[in-house]
Amino acid sequence: MNRTMRGFTLLELLVALAVFAIMATAAYSGLSNVLFTRAAVEQQNRRLAAVQLAVFRLEQDIQQAVPRGVRDEYGDPQPALRGGDLLDDVLILTRAGWDNPLDQPRATLQRVAYRLREGRLWRLHWDVLDRGGPLAPRETLLIDQVREFRARFLDQNEEWRTDWPPPADTAADDRPPNPNKLPRAVEITLMLEDWGAITRLFPLPG
Repeated sequence: MNRTMRGFTLLELLVALAVFAIMATAAYSGLSNVLFTRAAVEQQNRRLAAVQLAVFRLEQDIQQAVPRGVRDEYGDPQPALRGGDLLDDVLILTRAGWDNPLDQPRATLQRVAYRLREGRLWRLHWDVLDRGGPLAPRETLLIDQVREFRARFLDQNEEWRTDWPPPADTAADDRPPNPNKLPRAVEITLMLEDWGAITRLFPLPG
């Protein structure tokens, strides 16, 4: 009995190669889309974590504000809390609860400030409250891609102010104004380039 050995023709090889190329292209396109989507999700998650951390640090500092004024590098008294759109530091305050795990000889109070510079929001803090001389603060980058950072202050008359302390504030018994008096609440607004405006309201102690 004769057996006829038959191979693939050139046309069959070309058709097989074309089918394989189409399937490989489809598989690569699908894998590329999956990898792109995964990278985009991871980037959004990192951005969300950065925004949440920035808001958390603001909340911690504001809600632990204390009525303790300080003296700057020139020896001039500064109020316990100060803020305004025209200041280099939109918000600066004295807060309690500064952790001291190493039991260092320092206070548990801390002077902190928030400064917007070139689209980045920085948290500044000083190692001492009353500086009495040039002392550079320690800076921590909180978040980037920030268009604007604003703060408003709710006073004792339930009125909102864009600056603190009030310049002509006097007590009911006509005593001199107290520069260390704190507002009832602070509202902060972060205007982000990618997510728009984020506004949070933080009540202060007392």
